[in-house]
Amino acid sequence: MKHLRSLYTLLFGVAVLLFFGLAYPHHLHYQEQYQLFLFDSTYVWEIVKLPGGVADLLGRFCTQFLLFAWVGALVIALLLVAVHLLTFSLLTLSQNQTSQVSSLSKGGVGVRSLLYGLSFVPSFLLWLFLLDENALLGGVWAVLLTLLVAWAIVKVAHGWLRYILLIAAIPILYFLIGPVCLPIPVGSLWSGIHYYRYPTVFPWLLWAAALSVFILVFAGCIFRRCHLSLKVVSKPFASIFFYSLIFATGIFFVWKNANFKAEKVMQYDFMARFQQWNRILETVNKEKPNNQIGVTVQNLALAMNGMLLEQMFNYHQNGLAGLLPDVKEDATSPLPTAEAFYQLGMIYVAQRTVFEAQEAILDFQKSGRCYKRLAETNLINGNYAVARKYLMALQKTLFYRKWANETLPLLGNEEAIARHPEYGRLRQFAYKQRLDVPAKLDGTRLTGDFFFSDHVTPEMLESLYLGNTDNRLAYQYLLAYCLLTGDRDRFNLYYSQRATDQQ
Repeated sequence: MKHLRSLYTLLFGVAVLLFFGLAYPHHLHYQEQYQLFLFDSTYVWEIVKLPGGVADLLGRFCTQFLLFAWVGALVIALLLVAVHLLTFSLLTLSQNQTSQVSSLSKGGVGVRSLLYGLSFVPSFLLWLFLLDENALLGGVWAVLLTLLVAWAIVKVAHGWLRYILLIAAIPILYFLIGPVCLPIPVGSLWSGIHYYRYPTVFPWLLWAAALSVFILVFAGCIFRRCHLSLKVVSKPFASIFFYSLIFATGIFFVWKNANFKAEKVMQYDFMARFQQWNRILETVNKEKPNNQIGVTVQNLALAMNGMLLEQMFNYHQNGLAGLLPDVKEDATSPLPTAEAFYQLGMIYVAQRTVFEAQEAILDFQKSGRCYKRLAETNLINGNYAVARKYLMALQKTLFYRKWANETLPLLGNEEAIARHPEYGRLRQFAYKQRLDVPAKLDGTRLTGDFFFSDHVTPEMLESLYLGNTDNRLAYQYLLAYCLLTGDRDRFNLYYSQRATDQQ
């Protein structure tokens, strides 16, 4: 029976690993891009001084590994397996330490089999909790640490001492991980500060997982004290049936509640982030995107491959909202649009969009992805002091450190920037400063050749293209804009002009 239980524990871990590695990888990438874990004493202290800070710190530490889907999937699998094993140990530990074990040995196997199967319940509930892209690993660590402390107390203490330590551990643990005298809303003290990205949302699945442990421990005590013997479960084939039933039920609810539509949107965002233009086209050729982010990324990939004007109407279009959509006040949808701004050479607009997206993160964390892009835009714009600030922060990270170290020598080195295949090109494409241009144009602020607006206009794309007619991306977007709005005069003007220039 022990080998059978070990097999099902292994199967559970493999199931979690394969689910997040194959079916849900971009939810992991999504989590990683909305935090910036720094190996810095000030950063660590700012976290651990708050209630729940230790669990939050451990959750953030693990989240940085979610940049690599399979590593992140392995981390989550290990955490959920640990919760399962600690739950089972806690359920059986008190029974093993009583003098009644020998008298219950015949039926104890049956009770143990039942408790083993039920010990998967908290882990499955945590798995369901993590299906939500706004669920944080700090919540999983909070459950895991609670189980670990409870297990240690039950392991070393007996009788009344055990109950005293269990009661005393509650306030001691709470105060060890942060003072309660800080100006934090009372509601947050009950629901958790960093369990969920939305501060006003109560993570009921997380609390259900914690409560299920208490219910199972209570049930285990009843089994032991009432001398219950479930002999039907003590036989191997019955145990296999029971474990399989638990597994099938858990997997069914996981698959039913997984948000695969959001996973697809996150996939497009991820591919745009790492400029996987060919992979984007391969993906859209298999299944045409029907959401704004997917269409925006699709059109950007077409343009990066020089195919936008010829191929855009072979794919689903969402009007101007699928080309360069208006920037919304959230942390997710602006980032693919900012990528298009950046590749076009609209560096100031890209910088503002990324900065505002970072400031819209609901739990007030910073973003490694945003920090990297803000360092790049400031470097291209020549704001080296600001770029240095972002790069110095990224030097304190695990996975952005190498890039930051390679980029720091570029600061102030105009020749090196000019030779850089990306930064040099985008600096040439960026809006040029001309002081003789009026400072106002129909409600759109204009500084030199730089238009600043919440809504991309044909004048912005026109100025971008005329500033550097080698900017093939700007040309494609300008004419695509004309096609989508029906502006035939402007389309014919620039199409014929470029054809003449090429001759």
